Amino acid sequence: MANDRTIGWGIFIGSILGIIIYGLLMYYFPGPVLEVTAFVAIAVILAILAWIGWTMASTPPPEPITAIPESSPSPAPKSQDKGQAEAPKPS
Repeated sequence: MANDRTIGWGIFIGSILGIIIYGLLMYYFPGPVLEVTAFVAIAVILAILAWIGWTMASTPPPEPITAIPESSPSPAPKSQDKGQAEAPKPS
């Protein structure tokens, strides 16, 4: 559990530093930073779509579902165990 906390703090501090560095880069070099950011964002989206397409294209279709053999029917209950009285049968 302590290792998870250490990793969590590392991610937190790294994220805050990333925000600060990105902000400074945006202040001093807005054009190139926006171009790189847009390229990386589009590349990540297209890579995810390519992965989904590859997975769909290369995965064999599932085996057809065959009918499940019927088992012997369970015996009908002889009386109701829930304390309810049976309805009278019409004569």
